[in-house]
Amino acid sequence: MIAIDNVLLSDDVISAQFVCDLEKCKGGCCVDGDCGAPITEAEAQKITEIFPVVKKYLPEAYVLEVERQGFYVTDDEHGMVTPTVNGGICVYGFTDELGVVKCGIEQAYRNGEVDFKKPISCHLFPLRIDEAAGYEMVNYEPRKSLCRPACKLGKKLQVPVYQFLKEPIVRKYGPEFYEALDALARHKAEE
Repeated sequence: MIAIDNVLLSDDVISAQFVCDLEKCKGGCCVDGDCGAPITEAEAQKITEIFPVVKKYLPEAYVLEVERQGFYVTDDEHGMVTPTVNGGICVYGFTDELGVVKCGIEQAYRNGEVDFKKPISCHLFPLRIDEAAGYEMVNYEPRKSLCRPACKLGKKLQVPVYQFLKEPIVRKYGPEFYEALDALARHKAEE
């Protein structure tokens, strides 16, 4: 375990290697799972605010699901999560012309229409955060078969998980946190 402030990270965050391979997984992380993506209250509010802009990127059936279920639903294990369509794809997802599932929220962000990229749990995947006793526990949890191509590509390119996820780690914890994590990883690599 690695401890930085009140965050405990599994050693895999620095030792495992990972680079998303969208050509192979087709954005399956937006489809596969027990429920939608965990979101915070602030993220739920933000999604509610920006949905009028985001909905133009979504299939009509998904917009209808948002209208039916709401901007978020509550899961017994994960709390507030994004709704899904029939227990599958996230309602904020869409499939592009190459068959890759992408995020409508992120598309609106990339087009400069909103100032919110996507829920942090999505941005950090395959890292998962759990809270206990005043600590955040960050674990590396790739999907066994779905993420196999990403694990393989990460090994080929020799990119540790934390380096691949630099942007969302900085977004969640700040640049000083990332610098401390990077220094610890480099120190362990020299041992």
